[in-house]
Amino acid sequence: MPLSDKNCVPCHGGVPALTPGQVQAIKTEVPFWSVVENHHLERTFRFPDFVTALAFVNRIGELAEQQGHHPDILLAWGKVAVTIWTHAVNGLTESDFVLASKIDRLHEAPVPAVA
Repeated sequence: MPLSDKNCVPCHGGVPALTPGQVQAIKTEVPFWSVVENHHLERTFRFPDFVTALAFVNRIGELAEQQGHHPDILLAWGKVAVTIWTHAVNGLTESDFVLASKIDRLHEAPVPAVA
């Protein structure tokens, strides 16, 4: 099953973060994301203006609430930088990759018209 079809699983600690080998194996499904120190995922998305970037941030926020998994998001004119990791294990879990994949799918989807 593709990562984007899965759901994030709440983590309350007590499970190990993914090993470097596990991270490399699953990272192939989110090729545009960078793995930083086997600890977190990062990706910057570019947009033609602030309004479009802000709309994307809002869509990520809705997704994060639905999934119960909340990334760090930086909004600037024409760009959105997203950082994801599982705080409860201070590292990466499958849910981080699931959320990254879902964010990629959001980015590929048509943007709803702004009224």
